Amino acid sequence: MQGILKLDVAGRPRGWLSLQEAISAYARGDVVYGIGDALPTVYGGTQRLTGLRSSLTLQPIIALDGRVFDNFTPPLSNRTLFRRDDHRCLYCGNQFSKQELTRDHVIPTSRGGSNEWENLVAACKRCNWQKDCRTPEEAGMPLLAVPFRPNEYEWHFLARERVLADQMEYLSSQFRADRQWAH
Repeated sequence: MQGILKLDVAGRPRGWLSLQEAISAYARGDVVYGIGDALPTVYGGTQRLTGLRSSLTLQPIIALDGRVFDNFTPPLSNRTLFRRDDHRCLYCGNQFSKQELTRDHVIPTSRGGSNEWENLVAACKRCNWQKDCRTPEEAGMPLLAVPFRPNEYEWHFLARERVLADQMEYLSSQFRADRQWAH
């Protein structure tokens, strides 16, 4: 099922809603505005008194009434990390399935490295084993890209398998750079 991109009233992405959650938000009057081409109309039941069938036309991006939060910390998971790195080992450069990838700490945790976006890369099992508890420089395995913390727009793209064109246009307008995985 396709998700609806949820924004706060300031226009910042705040998550993904299921179709049912979006319908509930419309019914409660929480939707402040919508963006994008209308999705197929959703039909409800028939009103007993009037005989009219209820219907609702949703948009792929909706802003909900409520608080605006300034800080967004993108949650870290292997799924979003591997998508950030285009399912590519950042040591050998080959692409792998998610089952063949591991999370590698650029500066190993045994040497004080943190479990944060800026210190993690996708690595194939072979390269991760070969690098072991060394830095890339010590192992003679230079990184092919610099690990980075995605901003809230990039993270919301990475967190979703299927993104509609209107949603992609909205999110990618705020990407910090041209991202290979966003094409």
